[in-house]
Amino acid sequence: MTYWNNRVALITGGGTGIGRAVSLLLAQKGARVAVNYSRSRNAAEETVQQIVDEGGRAFAVQANVAGDMDVRQMVATVTETYGPITALVNNAGITRHIPLQDLESVTEDVWNELYDVNVKGMFHCARAVAEGMQKAGSGSIVNLGSIAGSTGSGSSLPYAVSKAAVHGLTLSLAHALSPLIRVNAIVPGAVATRWWAGNEERMNRLGGSLLLQRISSPEDIAYMICAALEQPSMTGQLITVDGGQTV
Repeated sequence: MTYWNNRVALITGGGTGIGRAVSLLLAQKGARVAVNYSRSRNAAEETVQQIVDEGGRAFAVQANVAGDMDVRQMVATVTETYGPITALVNNAGITRHIPLQDLESVTEDVWNELYDVNVKGMFHCARAVAEGMQKAGSGSIVNLGSIAGSTGSGSSLPYAVSKAAVHGLTLSLAHALSPLIRVNAIVPGAVATRWWAGNEERMNRLGGSLLLQRISSPEDIAYMICAALEQPSMTGQLITVDGGQTV
């Protein structure tokens, strides 16, 4: 029996990119995986099918994490299907590509959209799983931050600020949910996902400038997420995985 045998994991945004890599890895380790999606139903179902084909257990579940009732229904569905969720990966996130200097394009709608998903969405999910984790006697949550939240730079000003808020949320939840539930954040730099679609040349130039001279893969980040979920003596930590991008 490994750590993950029969444990239930919920991965938000689990059908693509880092979320897909985490879903596949945890299923391979023996977890029962709920692959959440908001709009990417086909990608989520393809991820589930790959897990099933490899002998794992998974199903896709729709919810917009920005909606608290959506999230509570999702958690209820997963719990009824597989049992109490003991691992949550808050991976779902969005951005808008706006030059940092273009303050006039940062409308109230942009702020609300990014905060609703990137920050409040993570809070909604953590709150919804907390009771089940506490009843189960333990639980682990990993939030996906970003070096944008540490450096202040990135795809847009609201995105960077929202990720800084995720880092703060991680610390506050670590206090609020202790001692039974551990909460940490993985803070990636550039990762080779669909967010770079159409900008592959720029991604490759960036990779060559990093200390490790490569962009992280989704699998690189997934392995660190898994390690953080498993580590029994760690909470309230922000772990940067960026190939030396911020050094």
